[in-house]
Amino acid sequence: MDFDTINLFDFVVKEGNGVKGLIDSGLSKVPDVYIQPVHQRINKTNNVDAQIAPLPLIDFSGLDGPEHDQVEKTLVKAAETVGFFHVVNHGLTVHVIEELKDAARQFFNQPPEKKLVYQKGVSPSPLVTYGTSFGHSFEWRDYLSMIYNSDDDAYKYWPDQCNCREVVLKYMKTSTKMARRILEVLMKNLGVELDDSMDETYMGFMLVTMNIYPTSPDPELTVGIGKHSDLGTLTILVQDDIGGLSIKVQEDGEFGKKGEWIEVPPIPGALLINIGDALQVISNGKYQSVEHQVRTPNTQSRVSVPCFFNPGLMVKIGPLRKVVEKDGKAKYKECLFQDYKNHAFGQGHQGKKSLDFVKITSP
Repeated sequence: MDFDTINLFDFVVKEGNGVKGLIDSGLSKVPDVYIQPVHQRINKTNNVDAQIAPLPLIDFSGLDGPEHDQVEKTLVKAAETVGFFHVVNHGLTVHVIEELKDAARQFFNQPPEKKLVYQKGVSPSPLVTYGTSFGHSFEWRDYLSMIYNSDDDAYKYWPDQCNCREVVLKYMKTSTKMARRILEVLMKNLGVELDDSMDETYMGFMLVTMNIYPTSPDPELTVGIGKHSDLGTLTILVQDDIGGLSIKVQEDGEFGKKGEWIEVPPIPGALLINIGDALQVISNGKYQSVEHQVRTPNTQSRVSVPCFFNPGLMVKIGPLRKVVEKDGKAKYKECLFQDYKNHAFGQGHQGKKSLDFVKITSP
């Protein structure tokens, strides 16, 4: 099928087909609007898939054993340097991980009219959004986002087809315990003891997104997701074995040279965790959010399911007083997380440029 811009919008967005529908229709040529500028493409020319490096691998069960101190040190070092790490023995069973990936595939395999009911503007609740990256950016993915307010709201509004609701709740509950434990370790290293009253500060806004990255007639012309950092505190990711995520090296060291891109191969059964912008701000730059991107797959569609932990929307984020006292000055100004989020979404995917909104520049 050939599409001009007008009927492409109708087919992809209004009729709910998404990018997956383009591929299912027998598309043989990438539509012009999806072709990325050369500097945004993810290929060997831009030094991505030439570099592959294993990230830190942390045995989460070690936090409850004699290796507790060493595991904490490894976790802190990963947050300070590479900003991404794999976790095993995390409490999420292989069965639930497989259920989650299957639920994502099944949801996106449904006829478009089944998915369209969750599209922005017609969805029964703003807590659930089905969409595709069409308009502000033209990325080669479709997604289903589910915001968590309470179990009651999840049971009322989240999709019940394809086992989505039940398995996402299981995933989110375990991930929440894990995220809180990680934050306890990272905050303790900053001299702050995490307690229940801080949950809204660090984890008050939670959402799970199911992504599908369909194959492309010419993968090097398209991107799954462009260069960006996550906005919140922590992200926990379940992904299949297709691969395609790459991250930008923060500093010269064991993972490569500063500014290089390395591809992160999936590890079966492991979860991938990364630091978000809010935690970089809160720690006054001690912990690092990391620019990352996703390439379009060659032969098989890829699914991923990130769980995003963010400060509450009306929480004011800024460097911790204890850290500023130790560092001598604040590197970031305070702002409402809602304002930071709105600013970042307005910018689109531009690496870590969103942090300029709160960065204090020396005169």
